[in-house]
Amino acid sequence: MHPFAELAVPEGSVGIHWFEQNSYALKNPQGAIIQIDPYFPHKRPAEQFVHSEPPLDESQLPTDYVLLTHAHGDHTCTETLARIHKSWHQVKYVGPKESIEKILEGTEIAAENTITVAAGESVQLGAMTAHAVYAKPPNGDSEAGIKPPDVTHLGYVVEVGDVKLYFSGDEINTFANLDDLIKPVADLRPDIGFITMHPTEGEFPFIAGSIKMAQRIGLKTVVPAHYSCFVKRDYDPRTWAAQFPLQGPKPLIVPPNSSIVYPA
Repeated sequence: MHPFAELAVPEGSVGIHWFEQNSYALKNPQGAIIQIDPYFPHKRPAEQFVHSEPPLDESQLPTDYVLLTHAHGDHTCTETLARIHKSWHQVKYVGPKESIEKILEGTEIAAENTITVAAGESVQLGAMTAHAVYAKPPNGDSEAGIKPPDVTHLGYVVEVGDVKLYFSGDEINTFANLDDLIKPVADLRPDIGFITMHPTEGEFPFIAGSIKMAQRIGLKTVVPAHYSCFVKRDYDPRTWAAQFPLQGPKPLIVPPNSSIVYPA
């Protein structure tokens, strides 16, 4: 079994494993596991991928639920999902309509194993709850010259006991400036956030935008996401962490393919 399957999670905490990119696993004290945007392709040419081997053998991690943020290939990966399904038939797959359509068209996963969710809705995942929020507004941001996204982009606030974790998904570059996006997340009062950003590429918030986003949401702890996978989108998270103000929130760098318990 994968080491995360054996991780002991005390009451009042949650186990978190970051694989790479935006792929995570969560574990509650009762041992239930959620994977988020699992992306573990086997063909990994050196000019495209940072790591030559996938970070997970899907058969080695018992999984109860999978949360999907959107239908792009590195977030809804039918190759990976098919292998999860082969080993863990009971898994329920939760995501926006395009992700569920992609699953039903590209895998043998049955419709009864899927749940379509929209922004503003919540899904019960055993003892845990996932609240769906927008990562990108359906109409884009005309004032910033950003067109509507090609598919629905969600983020999630996941409640694990008293701990609330925010996963941004691939959010719009101007997220921190858009009250209609900030308020639904802030109202859920997440403790820790896993925020997609990039120092130079403009699809996602830059460093300053990710910090402003975390501050406006009211996060206590912030973890950078969406790196250590693709060569062209990799970055040094220490550059990001060094720019956080002393008054907080607190930046936290989780090494690739490793686990933490939060709060420790």
